[in-house]
Amino acid sequence: MSEDILVNFTPMETRVALLDNGVTQDIYIERNAIRGLVGNIYAGKVLRVLPGMQAAFVDIGAERTGFIHVSDIHQGAVNGRVLRGEPQGNITDHLHEGKKIIVQVMKDPIGSKGARLTMHLSVSARYLVFMPQTEHVGVSQLIADTQERQRLQALLSDCLAQAEPVLEGGFILRTAAEGVGETEVVSELRFLCRLWDAVSRRAAAANGCELVYEELSLDLRTVRDLARPAVQRILIDSRQCFSALKVFCSDYVPEMTDLLELYQGERPLFDLYGVEEAIERALDRREDLKSGGYLIIDQTEAMTTIDVNTGSFVGKRSQAETVLKINLEAASALARQLRVRNLGGIIIIDFIDMKSAEHQRQVMHALEKALSRDPARNQVTGVSALGLVEMTRKRTRESLAHTLCETCPACHGRGARKTAETVCHEIFRAIIRDARAYPRGALMVLVAQSVADRLLEEESAYLAELEELVGMTISFRAEPGYSQENFEIMLL
Repeated sequence: MSEDILVNFTPMETRVALLDNGVTQDIYIERNAIRGLVGNIYAGKVLRVLPGMQAAFVDIGAERTGFIHVSDIHQGAVNGRVLRGEPQGNITDHLHEGKKIIVQVMKDPIGSKGARLTMHLSVSARYLVFMPQTEHVGVSQLIADTQERQRLQALLSDCLAQAEPVLEGGFILRTAAEGVGETEVVSELRFLCRLWDAVSRRAAAANGCELVYEELSLDLRTVRDLARPAVQRILIDSRQCFSALKVFCSDYVPEMTDLLELYQGERPLFDLYGVEEAIERALDRREDLKSGGYLIIDQTEAMTTIDVNTGSFVGKRSQAETVLKINLEAASALARQLRVRNLGGIIIIDFIDMKSAEHQRQVMHALEKALSRDPARNQVTGVSALGLVEMTRKRTRESLAHTLCETCPACHGRGARKTAETVCHEIFRAIIRDARAYPRGALMVLVAQSVADRLLEEESAYLAELEELVGMTISFRAEPGYSQENFEIMLL
């Protein structure tokens, strides 16, 4: 596996793409005017406690109030005592309106929902995550090698025993720690100790709702979190960003310094590697498969549905073999689309029906194998009684479509609009209502050009009958700025 990281930097935004063997796998976008909040630590104030939901709304000084559940409250952080585990009892036993608390953002605001908050704080470095309010010491689950996990666990325990000053709390060795030695771990322990001291001092000095600790910008997080042994190079198309990354790497990730490359080609970086095309395709409902089949991906408020279709693919042998081939290809393609589109939450997949239990097993195995390369936590529950595959994928930020798009003002998010015929019939009913209120005079109806054309052609006979019915003259005027569903009736 060969991976490349592309960093596209402009004064307005930073975009990062992760490529696996030249194919776009992940896309991250951070607008400079609206940076993500995940990882930020705030001094906040409880605005409202909801006992029925075991949750509370917290003002953190952001545009929207945050949301915290009782399971995310650290009791030691509330009453000043270090107590491990989750608080017991009702949320009103721990929080009340006006209470000042220190919280961290777990999930960015999504749609109309505010940020998801927690009192279980953590700060990250290249190889380690420090959690001051727990005693857990572990290794990332993405490191699969058992011997390496045991080595890292023993290494961390030895380093903690020798650490000065003593850093109390829990630690997790990140995926990037695979293969590291004592020197790197000790260095990061010292860094995290200094970082947490600074955060603690700012939190103690905070008077109102304010930012206590800000997570790194996207380009710096990229080097810290995404760079791993499989990465061959990190291409940056901005000299300013390249210089900042070089300084950051020399201080914190020296082994990544040699991977940094400044791209100076005339063709835009994302165009050259097909990332712009991948973004455009990811905003479409339809994703074509190489065989001729296709996926239809619909994202709703509650869940995402993916429908697999054979399309133009007819196969060469039996129908069962044709269906199996399409489903296997779809399993791999949809796993990639979940990453590129950053789709999360509940996901329902409607594969083409398979009667063979063995074929179902093969498709499920292919899906699980493809999902195993996804850094986001996911869980597949299997095939339901209706033949649907149900799964979940952790969602921490907005999907690509929600980041780049807005609700259509013409259809208001329905994804469809009323036909010209439907609008004509609505106009006729509105005219009848208005004619009863104003029995005399003439009416002028302002409509879109497509509706005006239909009224004067296909609906002209009905229009004549309507004028006779209401006893009024009805005229129409096409308005260039009107959408097909808009119309206005004026009394002349």
